[in-house]
Amino acid sequence: MPFHGQTYDRREDGKRLGKQLRTVISHIQDGEWRTLRAIAESTSYPESSVSARLRDIRKRLVRGYTMESVRRSGGTWVYRMIPLSEPQPQLPLETL
Repeated sequence: MPFHGQTYDRREDGKRLGKQLRTVISHIQDGEWRTLRAIAESTSYPESSVSARLRDIRKRLVRGYTMESVRRSGGTWVYRMIPLSEPQPQLPLETL
């Protein structure tokens, strides 16, 4: 997945950002809801980096998956990726 932007340098950033992206995807593609903090802790990347990769995922089509985010009570967001072929039931927010 190509990255871009004024501050992006492929030689300096491409490999590192690609690895971060693949790692974040591998931690959220199981369909389980996770907070930004939980993803950061499980990947060992800072929350700011994970947040940027989540935005990258949302901007790009990850073949066969869709990314969802839901705001829990209290303002915390949770994220997950699920296969496009799976039914997407309504999520009761009080269970998050």
